[in-house]
Amino acid sequence: MTTVEILYRYTTPPTEPVTAALASTRDVYGIRRLSFDHEARTLRVEFDATRLSAATVTKLVRQTGLEIAEELPLIPPPPVPDTVPAA
Repeated sequence: MTTVEILYRYTTPPTEPVTAALASTRDVYGIRRLSFDHEARTLRVEFDATRLSAATVTKLVRQTGLEIAEELPLIPPPPVPDTVPAA
């Protein structure tokens, strides 16, 4: 088993029917965990990459009705260094 995570930013908070549909995606063989961060408006999906592809997971999430704005990198980019003026 190869565990992979995808992080999505969504546009509007999930409604009750969307939440129920997302909960039912756990019945899909290979989906391991769904985690919401309501403040950041993100959904993290952990899945078995030997069973599902990232494209399939994205399709499953979109089919629930959750409006995905973008897929985010799991590792944030490094901070931009402050520029020091030449003396």
